[in-house]
Amino acid sequence: MMKPGMGSYDKFKALFDKFTAEAGKKQFLIPYFIAAHPGTTDEDMMNLAIWLKKNGFRADQVQTFYPSPMATATAMYHTGRNPLRKVRREVEGEEETVDVVRGEKRRRLHKAFLRYHDANNWPLLREALKAMGRSDLIGNGKHHLIPTWQPLADAGYQSARKRTPHLRCPAKCAGQAASLKGRLLTQHTGLPPRKAG
Repeated sequence: MMKPGMGSYDKFKALFDKFTAEAGKKQFLIPYFIAAHPGTTDEDMMNLAIWLKKNGFRADQVQTFYPSPMATATAMYHTGRNPLRKVRREVEGEEETVDVVRGEKRRRLHKAFLRYHDANNWPLLREALKAMGRSDLIGNGKHHLIPTWQPLADAGYQSARKRTPHLRCPAKCAGQAASLKGRLLTQHTGLPPRKAG
């Protein structure tokens, strides 16, 4: 995203805190992070989650990257390459590629790292941390990212597409809609064609 590293944030926060105290005001910084940004690996997100916990941040509203027109990140998403690197006719050695997060499970994982404090994300995070060889981050101490125990939680995460499947498969659901006699039908869920006249 062409943003400076965390060190810049730490320096800015020190200045912010100093001048806020001098002004006698109570102000807060709220960092903004995007999950599943092209070029971000699972390990990057894990390290960010560790940093968030260490600094006492609990993000409630987290945005997941979606490609948008005219953005460098969109070019990265579609090509799997860094467009800011020099283009060469002949590539020496391996081509430079960037990690692109595709698929619902991996996108959910990146978002779960940003919301490490949400118990609904712990099963997914436990599985990922074990696969990454970082089981040391699972435990009940302050230095652990997530606990070993799982509280009783609500139904858990369910994507909007799974909650409302009719929005993404009108043709597939048309047959189902036809069998729902007496219920509200639309052109997308099997409404019969209008009669002329």
